[in-house]
Amino acid sequence: MTSLTTTAPTSAEGLPARVPLSILDLAIVPEGATGGDAIRASLDLAVAADRLGYRRVWYAEHHLAAGVASAAPAVLAALAAGRTSRIRVGSGAVLLSTTSPLVAAEQFGTIAAAFPGRVDLGLGRAFTPPPQGAPARRGEPTPARDVDGLHVPASPPFDFGDSELRERFLAQARVLATGRAPGDFGRELRVVLDLLAGRLDDEGRTFVSPPVDRAELDLWVLASSGGESARVAGELGLPLAANFHVSPSTVLETVAAYRAAFRPGVLAEPYVVVSADVLAAGTDDEAQRLADGFAAWVHSIRQGGGAVAYPRPGSSRPWDERSGEEQALLRDRLETRVVGSPATVVRRLETLQRVTGADELLLTTQTHDPAATRQSFELLAQAWFAPAAREARPVAARAS
Repeated sequence: MTSLTTTAPTSAEGLPARVPLSILDLAIVPEGATGGDAIRASLDLAVAADRLGYRRVWYAEHHLAAGVASAAPAVLAALAAGRTSRIRVGSGAVLLSTTSPLVAAEQFGTIAAAFPGRVDLGLGRAFTPPPQGAPARRGEPTPARDVDGLHVPASPPFDFGDSELRERFLAQARVLATGRAPGDFGRELRVVLDLLAGRLDDEGRTFVSPPVDRAELDLWVLASSGGESARVAGELGLPLAANFHVSPSTVLETVAAYRAAFRPGVLAEPYVVVSADVLAAGTDDEAQRLADGFAAWVHSIRQGGGAVAYPRPGSSRPWDERSGEEQALLRDRLETRVVGSPATVVRRLETLQRVTGADELLLTTQTHDPAATRQSFELLAQAWFAPAAREARPVAARAS
């Protein structure tokens, strides 16, 4: 099933190559644009990524958010596969609160039938709010710290117990009307693995799904903490994507929990992808100008209103005009967003990869202008993959 390998690639000069880069695309809807515009721009980005040498492009699953058009990752992955020739396509992630593992596997197995060996099925758990009046489900707050050059911010002050964000999740669940309660994640993943192997046995009955049976796709787990998702991914020997861009305060614990739980299964050795929010431009100043709007966009998500259409540069309140409460809510995302010239971004990504031990980096970029987003990925590919920028250093397991 898997396309992952433990053989480290080398450059044309015989030096160890940098880890692969991949893309997580949300199909951002800019202020003044439509969802259709965003989807077309997203597919154009996939074509560019295929040419630029990115390893894979994954599509997120977000619903009922004015600023995000990536709601159907299977459809976007299929459309992207049809427009490209090399790059892997997939989900980051299909949420098992809205789609059953069987349906997700059948969707991506169908894509893999048309594009064998180029498909990734990433599965994840969506947040489920606690009942009214129940305490927030979160671990102990983590303080800010610096680990071997990597800034790991303090955890944000979320309180889902009776918040507006909680109410939005509940309202969204009513509109989605899926009726799915969180299940045993390990069992859900084993359903997919059994169907990929050819048969699923359940209480004396045997099931086969033709589009999934021996489909040439890779199963991935996405995780934002060192909890169930990371642990189960390790126990089943699956590859893991750790969400540094969503939850930077917990990334080291996520990776550590996965590695501690890892047992040979689908993979013989652990394989970790770490996500990062990046924006590269010709200069540090230009990148900072294009980055404007990110704080307002993240704030719209975390305050419970849902992602707004991405603001134009210069239209958002400056950081120093935001209240201390707002700054505390946003600080982890802004401090860990990698913004600057290609050299600046590469330097910070090298640190992230080194400290986390990532075998691959998964990059996401939000701007108001799709052309600026494409340029960011172009500049970064040129800087990251350029022979002159490669350094002779040990490389961990890589994906083929």
